[in-house]
This record gives sequence, C-alpha cells and structure tokens, in this order.
Amino acid sequence: MGHLDDKELLERFRNPETRSYAFNLIVRKYQERLYWHIRKIVISHDDSDDVIQNTFLKVWTGLESFREDSQLFTWLYRIATNEALTFLKKKRRKFALPLVEVEQQLARTFEASPHVDGDEIQIKLQKAILTLPEKQRLVFNMKYFEELKYEEISEILGTSVGALKASFHHAVKKIEKYMDLD
Repeated sequence: MGHLDDKELLERFRNPETRSYAFNLIVRKYQERLYWHIRKIVISHDDSDDVIQNTFLKVWTGLESFREDSQLFTWLYRIATNEALTFLKKKRRKFALPLVEVEQQLARTFEASPHVDGDEIQIKLQKAILTLPEKQRLVFNMKYFEELKYEEISEILGTSVGALKASFHHAVKKIEKYMDLD
C-alpha cells in the first residue's frame, strides 16, 4: 500500500477502516516537499515545523470534503502556503513590525541558522530572495527551486498565469540587481 497514487490514497482515506493509514501515507509522500516550501517562506526550522504541523492538521480536517477539483498536491501546497503566510502575518502583528523589519529578521534568522549550508553565491542568492516582496518571493521559489509550472502556481496562489509571469520577471530582475552589488 506504500506506492499508491493520490486517487487511491484519497479512496483509502475515505474508508473509515483505512483512513489513518492513508493519511500517514499522504504525510510521508508530501511532508518533505511541503516542509521545504514552508521553510523558504518562514526561514526558521522551528517555525517551519510548527507551520507544517498546522498544515497537516488542516489537511486532516479538510481532506474528507476535498472535491478533487485540483490535484491533491496543488491543494496541499495551497494550504501550506496559506498557513506560512498566516504565520508571518501573526508574527508581524504580534511584534507590531513593519514588513521591512520582518524581512530583515528573516535574513538574520537565515544567516544564523545551523541548517544553512552552501557556498557564498547560494547564500547571497537566498539573501536576495529575502529582499523580494512576499508574492514575488513565493512565485520565484515555486518556479525556480520547486520547478512548478505557472498553471500549478496559479492554482496554489489563486492568481492569473500572466500576473505570475510578471511577478517572476520582476523578481529575477531584482535578484540580478542585488547579485551585481558588491
């Protein structure tokens, strides 16, 4: 039962006798990808763990009513993205910080993280990404690192493909400008 496709997993989830097992398989199948997606948004490992837990709680409670209008993967990413953005908004409100200060805090967290490795260029790229506005950062990460298609990102973020292409283009230009500074 370990290598079931999403449709089979959903069928098993809807069966009360195999629900928990199917959910565990879904978690195992998507947990790592979702964790790294969330991590690129909230930066901190501990915060990412909290957000991934909240994500899977929402998935557990909402999976029975999942209508399969989109792929399971897309639906999970949408929940993970919304949970990560909600987390950042709460953090902003809790500390009454303007967006720029939250981004600077994320950059400091990134620099201090023991989980960060990579050469100087990779680190500079990550810092450049952190200077982007939230939406551009999301689009850039999904397109560049996760190699999602614009159509998939459109479903996840609820934005038109044209707007996503423009966001990605602007993000790339800003990153190029940041990388040229020295």
